[in-house]
This record gives sequence, C-alpha cells and structure tokens, in this order.
Amino acid sequence: HAIPEIMMIVIKIFFCLFFLPACFQQCRTFVQLKTKLTVADNSGAKIVECIKVMNGTRLARLGDTIIASVKEVLGRGKVKKGEVVYCVVVRSRMPRSRSDGSEVRFDDNAVVIINKQGEPVGTRIMGPVCHELRRRKMVKVLSLAEHVA
Repeated sequence: HAIPEIMMIVIKIFFCLFFLPACFQQCRTFVQLKTKLTVADNSGAKIVECIKVMNGTRLARLGDTIIASVKEVLGRGKVKKGEVVYCVVVRSRMPRSRSDGSEVRFDDNAVVIINKQGEPVGTRIMGPVCHELRRRKMVKVLSLAEHVA
C-alpha cells in the first residue's frame, strides 16, 4: 500500500509545480467587452469599461476605437460618471509586432477619450502613446502626447 501513496504524493507535487503557477500568471489579452481601462488624458474620467469594439471584431488592439462607459471620475471634469464615450486605445498590455521586427508592450491598458470627429476631449495626454496612431490618422492625439513610443 505504500507505493500508491507515494505515487499520489509525487503526482500532487508535479501538479503544484507545473500547473498552478500558470493559473496565477498575469493574463495578457486583447481589449474586449467588459475590459476596464485607465484614461490617459485630463478629460475628468479615471476608469472606463469597454462596451463595444468599433473595428468589426470583438477584440481591440493599439490604435483601435472603442465605445466605453465611464466608471470613475476625478472631481469636476468634462465627462460624467455613466456617460458613454468614444475612446482610442493608446497603450495595451498585449504585445504588438512592428514591421521592423521589434515588439511593443505597455504596463497598462489605457485610452484617450475622443469625440465623434476623432478629436481628443482633454487637452493633455499623460504617459507614453503608441506610434501606430499615425496610421490611424490620430495626429491630434500624437501631438498632445508627452512621449511617443
């Protein structure tokens, strides 16, 4: 009876060493429905939640436009809590390969709130902004950013 008990202990140790760490690793995925994102501008919103991706798929990457609901606000700003706003994704945890072979990945998921014409609502953009916005004709967002990565 000692051999099956020893085998069970070995199986449990193997499971704990190889399968459990994968469960606790940070999951890097696309921006999708219900994703909470930080706001990188001074429009007054702090956190928004994605309610629709506007690129025809369910997943948004760097430079894609989404529709989001404002979840948290900072004092008196231009947007109110519960308001539905258009946003462009400027930072994403999901790595993105570039044509020169490099890969860009940020520490957080962040957006800039824009109006229907594609102009930013805020007047300043904090933190780095991805270079892919130039291809999406978001030049106004790039000009307000303090750093383009």
